[in-house]
Amino acid sequence: MRAMILAAGRGERMRPLTDFTPKPLLKAAGKSLIQRTIEQLVMASFKDLVINHAYLGKQIETVLGDGSKFDATISYSHEGENGLETAGGIIHALPLMDDGKPFLVVNGDIATDFPFAELREKSFDLAHLVLVPNPNHYSNGDFQIDSNNTLSSGCLNTFTFSGIGIYSPELFLNAPKNSTKLAPLLHAAMLDNRVTGQVFDGFWMDIGTPDRLQVLSNHYFANEK
Repeated sequence: MRAMILAAGRGERMRPLTDFTPKPLLKAAGKSLIQRTIEQLVMASFKDLVINHAYLGKQIETVLGDGSKFDATISYSHEGENGLETAGGIIHALPLMDDGKPFLVVNGDIATDFPFAELREKSFDLAHLVLVPNPNHYSNGDFQIDSNNTLSSGCLNTFTFSGIGIYSPELFLNAPKNSTKLAPLLHAAMLDNRVTGQVFDGFWMDIGTPDRLQVLSNHYFANEK
């Protein structure tokens, strides 16, 4: 199974840190967010990686190279300076994936100790998402999950999408090949009970502001020896 890291976001809320540096290359405790994700994926035996990029994306290619220094192989999907929406970026990168096979997608601006290896053999239909309890900064959440691990979305969403999911290419089959958002595709699939999920209660952060980046750095300094 290939893995894709989403790294095309502009990072507006991280400015001025992202004025001259793409968000995934911002560092926490001396190591970039995307390097930490790559190392975790490689440890979980995801070594064939696709990374999309847009704003200042060539910096990402220069820093990461072909992936060999991480014991990985990295292919890049360039979206221009403005980038595409999440699903649009995935669709644009599909030619770099294994044809017709499911793949893992991870947001490039999260930090977590989620065990990625357990997703390699996961059985699912169109999509399987990793959820986390709603964080304080996003109390409305995204989804509900029932006893069969089937996802839905309503007024009382008790869980938030972590930015980690595995997908069948079929989910994107009839979607427009441009700036397409992921949420509408997932919601449409949910109406047919074709999206499942699991809840992760371990360490997870969405690094959406400079303050959270500092909190993450403090976390690593306190916990890494």
